[in-house]
Amino acid sequence: MKISILTPTYNRATLLNNLYQSLIENSKYGGKIEWLIMDDGSTDYTEKVVEGFIKEGKIEIKYEQQENQGKMVAINKLVEKATGDLIIDCDSDDYFTKEAFEIIQKEYNKYKQEKDIYGLCFLKYDQHNQNMGEQFKKEKTTMFDLYFKEGETGEKAIAFYREIRKQYCHKLENNERFVTEARMYHKMDEAYQMICINEPIMICEYKEDGYTQNIAKQFKENPYGYYEYFKEILAKDFKGVKFSKRLYVVKHYILFSYLTKQYKSKSIKNVGNKVLYWLLFVPGILMSKKNFKI
Repeated sequence: MKISILTPTYNRATLLNNLYQSLIENSKYGGKIEWLIMDDGSTDYTEKVVEGFIKEGKIEIKYEQQENQGKMVAINKLVEKATGDLIIDCDSDDYFTKEAFEIIQKEYNKYKQEKDIYGLCFLKYDQHNQNMGEQFKKEKTTMFDLYFKEGETGEKAIAFYREIRKQYCHKLENNERFVTEARMYHKMDEAYQMICINEPIMICEYKEDGYTQNIAKQFKENPYGYYEYFKEILAKDFKGVKFSKRLYVVKHYILFSYLTKQYKSKSIKNVGNKVLYWLLFVPGILMSKKNFKI
């Protein structure tokens, strides 16, 4: 089995060694590893650091550079070049647990013959060894059901089956640079499911300049992609979706309607959601104007 690790990076020269060392540690399990790095226009010494890794010759590393275009473009390009049986995105401020690839290989061998699966979903822990969410309740599910019906929270690590992952990409709108990964996951959900394993394989250590820490900034700079994301959710069957999630989706749909000046309710299929939309529309617009001046 071969695993492709995809890492988009921008001015993270000081952090890459943690991920590199975790890959070396996991190489002892015998599976092949390729680490594909896309330098998104870094101005620090990232290139020099990666060249040092390559010279050591301990794992296969492919390093490329692009003008600064954002994380999603970088990932789209790296997916095209991945040759592993499994493809895993790993940010430059994340790294793998010591037993990660042993766990991945065991689970892959167990489920690799299933045709309706797009990947294996694992837990992520923070640097304090705490689960970044809840334990999985079901063995087989979709990403939409996991978060909107089963009450899951926090980030997860997904090992995608290569043949399926290469059929999808992160779709960007209006020349924006970021869109939530969940938009692509929900598209994959339409044809496939994923296997959930209650084992951690990745450690996250968020930095102040990371996407998650600057979510309000991401909202304002990339409203069209988020608008399409929430519009697509509201076109889904909401049977079994928790009310708190309905509220979350409708409130954010109103926010991004305001930010993009696209006020459309026809895409809302569920009657309850449509009623909620009109009840919240005026206060939602007022709150959006207060918090996101445009």
